[in-house]
Amino acid sequence: MFNVMRLNRNVRSIRRTRVIMGVFISYGFDQLLESFNLPAPFRKRRLFRREQRDVAGLDPARRMRLAFQELGPTFIKLGQLLSTRPDLIPKSFADEFAFLQDRVPSVPVEEIRRQIQQELGGTPESLFATFDPAPLAAASVAQVHRATLKSGEEVAVKVRRPDIVGIVETDIDILSVMAGWGERHLTAGSSYDLPGVVREFSRTIRREMDLAREGRTIQRFQRNAGKDPTQYFPAVYPELTSPGVLTLEYVRGIKVSDLDGLRRSGLDCRTIAARGADIFLRQVVDNGLFHGDPHPGNIFILPDNVICLLDFGMVGHLEGSTRLFLFQLLQALLNRAPDELIEILDDAGLLAEPATKPALRRDLAEFIDCYLDIPLREIQVGRLLSEFVEIITHYRIRLDADLLLLVKALIGVEGLGRRLDPDFDMIIHLRPFIQAAMREKAAPLEVAKDLYSYLQSFFKLSRNLPRDFKEIITRINRGTMKIDLEHRGLERFITELDKASNRLSSSTIIAALLVGSAIIVTTDKGPKLLGFPFLAFAGYVVAGIMGLWLVVAILRSGKL
Repeated sequence: MFNVMRLNRNVRSIRRTRVIMGVFISYGFDQLLESFNLPAPFRKRRLFRREQRDVAGLDPARRMRLAFQELGPTFIKLGQLLSTRPDLIPKSFADEFAFLQDRVPSVPVEEIRRQIQQELGGTPESLFATFDPAPLAAASVAQVHRATLKSGEEVAVKVRRPDIVGIVETDIDILSVMAGWGERHLTAGSSYDLPGVVREFSRTIRREMDLAREGRTIQRFQRNAGKDPTQYFPAVYPELTSPGVLTLEYVRGIKVSDLDGLRRSGLDCRTIAARGADIFLRQVVDNGLFHGDPHPGNIFILPDNVICLLDFGMVGHLEGSTRLFLFQLLQALLNRAPDELIEILDDAGLLAEPATKPALRRDLAEFIDCYLDIPLREIQVGRLLSEFVEIITHYRIRLDADLLLLVKALIGVEGLGRRLDPDFDMIIHLRPFIQAAMREKAAPLEVAKDLYSYLQSFFKLSRNLPRDFKEIITRINRGTMKIDLEHRGLERFITELDKASNRLSSSTIIAALLVGSAIIVTTDKGPKLLGFPFLAFAGYVVAGIMGLWLVVAILRSGKL
């Protein structure tokens, strides 16, 4: 059956692709048309004519960030994700993308009312005692309004933008196609698993658009915190929450960046810095679930130096083995032991090419030497980790995405701690957690678990090995053994070969038409047009049109 919805989505994708490519070209990225080896209809620059931006003197990273900003929510979120992935993009781009902000004009309140009614089954006036039409904040995915429940509690109502899901899904479709083109045609495309990056991004942004999921995440943080009096999370109202609307307790507090306000209220900045670091590290160590975007706008301080975290759209998850890997790396870095670092990376299976070990060890030793004479209390852990990631990225060592998100969050927490307390030392807070993790790993029960896991894996291997060998030998004897070879990077060559063969075929056809028409002219037979045999006249005209088309195509390609 004809799928009208699919047709509409495809039409939107084509239009959106034209806009996306047009924006990139207007910011000076014309080479995209060549690099991605787009289908013929998309290689015509006139399709993407847009006002040329004044980007003279701007470096490529700044131009790309401005292009992402103009393209809207999906690309802003993509840039924010890439800012945590220096293993995928150059550090200059990652640093520039960190400045991406998703502050956008607010949605008219009439649309917000319709969205609430569609999501919750009632108008704001019927669901709340009061509803402020002026938004408290507006972002690319949602905006927040202040309201009062009929029971009297003040709440913040986070409402998803009505059209955001369609926009994001269309952009994800386009990014998936572009990632496929990039993997096939870009030199380094196959090294970075571009389709995998898009899948990770689509999972992240879809999760962020699901406000009901964000509400459940907040409740999970509340359960993990237990009765800890140093931290507070806003209450979630499930009966007034849906995938498109999230109703939270309205929290009155002081932004952690307002140092003067904190001091005027009698709050202790040193205590806040220490508590913030401990809370973040406990999230990582105890539960493996941590706030992925702890910037000052998402942290309020309540009376008695209680810390309240907001906006849980971006969170990270670390499994037990990944947490242990992280603390092993941190311990080796703080011990300034390059050989230990290489051993940890090798044990984790991240050193795919043994030949890179000597060069990697040399670079890590030089990196460690820079910190030998610096007292531990003066070392910035975030900067240390960031430089370490930059080094291993050079050797195409890719870390877990959530681990890199943790590195970025840790840099933010440490920077905020030093702003609150000039004497703040992240290492003092890290040491107990690292030591606890190492003790837990060396505990007899954990050793027994590891030994049991190894024995179980060995038993499975020994049980399956004879069967696998028998199957291989049987296939060889039957002549059914197949080896699949995949050639990468040949698509551009094949495309150029197709172009050359098509032009050669066209030239042959033109020559045949000219020769045939000349023969018909000499016979002087058949119906005539303007004194020439009609077939000869038609042959010359067709040959002339094809020849002109071929010359124009060659001239436009710039390859004479």
